[in-house]
Amino acid sequence: MEAQRAPADLPDGFGVAVVREDGRWRCAPMRSSSLKSLTAAETELRELRSAGAVFGLLDVDDEFFVIVRPAPAGTRLLLSDATAALDYDIAAEALENLDADLEEEDLEDSDPFEEGDLAVLSDIGLHEDVLGVILSETDLYADEQIGRIAREMGFADELSAVLDRLGR
Repeated sequence: MEAQRAPADLPDGFGVAVVREDGRWRCAPMRSSSLKSLTAAETELRELRSAGAVFGLLDVDDEFFVIVRPAPAGTRLLLSDATAALDYDIAAEALENLDADLEEEDLEDSDPFEEGDLAVLSDIGLHEDVLGVILSETDLYADEQIGRIAREMGFADELSAVLDRLGR
C-alpha cells in the first residue's frame, strides 16, 4: 500500500530509543529521519548494540505512534493506528512489514485501530492487556499514550528528561 502523502519535510514528533540494561532504563533521542522511515529507525536502534532490551517509541505528528523492537529473528512492530497509512509513509511501511492484508478502502471506512504485536514489550514489563487499554484510550494524543507506556514500565522520568531536551 502506498501512502498518498509524501511530503519532503519530516513530520512533527519525536523518536526515543529506550534501553533496559542491568535493571536500569536509559532513554536517548533518535534522529528525525526515524519519523519518516522504519528502516532508518531500525538501523539506528540496532546500532546501539546493547546487551539488554532495546526498542524505539516514535510519535508521528501526535497522530499515532510506532513501537519498533529489533531482534535477531526480525523486528517486532506495533502501529497504534493502521488508518494512518492513508497519510503517512512510515505507517504504510509498518503495515507492509507486518504483512497486514488491508485494502485502502477498508482503511478509509474504519475508525482508528492498532496493528501489530501487542505483546511487543510484555517480556520487559508491559503486558499486552495493559497496552491494549492504553491504545483504546482514543481521546489521548500519541505523546500522551507514550507517556502512559513509560509510566507503566517505569521509565517516565528518563523519557521526560529526553523530551525536555527536545523542547517537547
